[in-house]
Formats: sequence, C-alpha cells, structure tokens
Amino acid sequence: MGSAPISNVFVYGSLLADDVVRALLGRVPSSSPAVLPNHQRFSIKERVYPAIIPVEDKKVDGKVLLGITPPELHILDEFEDFEYERETVDVIVKDGMEKLKAYTYIWENKTDPNLYGTWDFEEWKILHMEDFLKMTKGFMKDMELPDAKTRVATYDSFYEGMDNKHSNS
Repeated sequence: MGSAPISNVFVYGSLLADDVVRALLGRVPSSSPAVLPNHQRFSIKERVYPAIIPVEDKKVDGKVLLGITPPELHILDEFEDFEYERETVDVIVKDGMEKLKAYTYIWENKTDPNLYGTWDFEEWKILHMEDFLKMTKGFMKDMELPDAKTRVATYDSFYEGMDNKHSNS
C-alpha cells in the first residue's frame, strides 16, 4: 500500500512533443487527448513556449500524460520553473468525455502584458522544436550537477547564444 501517488499531467505546449517528454523523463508515458475548459493558451513575447491562464468560456486542447511518478513530477516542476504554478484542474478526456483530475502548469503572472495571440504546436514543431530539444537535453544534463541552473537560466543562456549566432550572419 505504501507506493507513492501516481499523477496525471495535462500538457499543452512543448510537452505535446514526445521527444521533449522523452528527453526529460527518459520515457514517453501513455497519454490521452484532452481539453481543459475555462483556460486560454497564449504565445509569450520573446519565448518559444506558450502559457495558459484561466479565462471563462475558453478552452485549451492538449493531452494528459498518465501515470507520472513523483520523481518525474519533480523534473516537470523544475522544468516549468518559477514562471508557472502547478495546479490541479479537471480536464475532459476526448475519447470518453469523462472528467479527469490532473495537474497542469498555469502561467504565474495572470496579467502579464507579454501574453498575446495564440500558440500553434504544428508551427512550433517546424520552427523551434529542434533547438528546444537541444536546450531541454542541456537542462537535464545540468540538473545532475550540484549547482544546477534553473530552466529559465538554461533557456536564456541557450537562446542568447542562438541570437548571437544568428545576428552575426
């Protein structure tokens, strides 16, 4: 009976990509397409990943990662970093229309002026996934170090390096 609780996690951004999940968790958990009601997904200025915040009568399509273990949840918490709060939400699983309790990561600053428009996963896969995956692998390598950088610091230094490469061309 003493086994640790297993969690479901609703994902809606870069974690929709199996490769990113595999880079973080070392496996791809089973998942179901799902909808999170009364929330909206936005792009974030100068970031390649999206945010969600509570918005009445809107909905966010994504998927639920099933059977996430406490160590895996810890990795996701570190990855989402201080920009997001982990909250428990009710999602609707698409195939059965049943409701499921899941964690998700809500953008911490609900009135952030940097949130705008919408965020498109297919476009992200084409434009950003390859670099984002490199950044994620770097983050996981760093996580093993005693003075590991936060994910935001890893992201910023990775993409600053990218900007410098691009601006010299």
